[in-house]
Amino acid sequence: MSAPPRVRSVDSSDRPVLCPAGNKLQVSKPVKKLPDKPKELTFTAKKTQQCSPPLSPSILRRNGGIFTNASAYSSEASSSCESSPLSTSSGRRRALRSNSQVWGLERNGSNYSSSLRRNMTEEKAGGDCFSDGRKRCAWITPKSDQCYIAFHDEEWGVPVHDDKKLFELLSLSGALAELSWKDILSTRQSFREVFMDFDPIAISELTTIKTLTSPSEIATTSLQLSEQKLRSILENANQVRKIIVEFGSFDKYIWNFVNQKPTQSQFRYPRQVPVKTSKAELISKDLVRRGFRSVSPTVIYSFMQTAGLTNDHLTSCFRHQECINPKTETGY
Repeated sequence: MSAPPRVRSVDSSDRPVLCPAGNKLQVSKPVKKLPDKPKELTFTAKKTQQCSPPLSPSILRRNGGIFTNASAYSSEASSSCESSPLSTSSGRRRALRSNSQVWGLERNGSNYSSSLRRNMTEEKAGGDCFSDGRKRCAWITPKSDQCYIAFHDEEWGVPVHDDKKLFELLSLSGALAELSWKDILSTRQSFREVFMDFDPIAISELTTIKTLTSPSEIATTSLQLSEQKLRSILENANQVRKIIVEFGSFDKYIWNFVNQKPTQSQFRYPRQVPVKTSKAELISKDLVRRGFRSVSPTVIYSFMQTAGLTNDHLTSCFRHQECINPKTETGY
């Protein structure tokens, strides 16, 4: 009796498998080995490590009250960094936020530093050295026109109580809408010749611009004023004449708005000087009601500064104290 045939075992991996695509030999795919789990790292912070830069003396001097807790913050920041081996993003944000709050740089610090730089710039601008060694308002520099410097030193801010001079300054302030002070002062004598030394009584007797400029048409051209401004000066002279009849003088009428006493400002920087005030708006409103023209609040405030109703010289200017106690009040 013969022995049964010996059957050779076939590896299961090489055995044909029935699948929708037919009988194919299934090939085993290599299995990717997972990387070993990394070892947990630990960090030891050195005691000498600093989480914030050292403080500079200039920063500490800048805002004394804000930096009183600087040493406390330094110790707290270093301890917090040493306690946690790895800082999270939220922890870093909290640390930065607390840092900003301690040093006052989150909101007030940047504004303070920019304001400090602006003030220092304005003080430097107002401290230009003149040949006479005097310090003037910041808008007057050694390069300014000499007539403009003389106007600042001799007239601007000095109380005026002469009706002709008051009307002249009111008219010149109205011309600022079209001309600069430099142009106005350079042609001031022409203004006086054309408008009869700004005598409101004499000007009110004129009816047309042609009679005003009859000597020569060059006068109108030299003034560089529009016909509207010329007519406003004529009309304002008529209204000043009515005020003189009603109040006795234009001086008494205009100074009643400030109780016969100049307003003494205490401005340190040019940006503090306003272009108009509530008092200027009140005067402007009353003048318009009386029939005046070209008397906006801005024009009136410029007139108040020029005629000395308000002393807007900067406190660093040598004229500030002189205009508080003027030796003589100007007429002409």
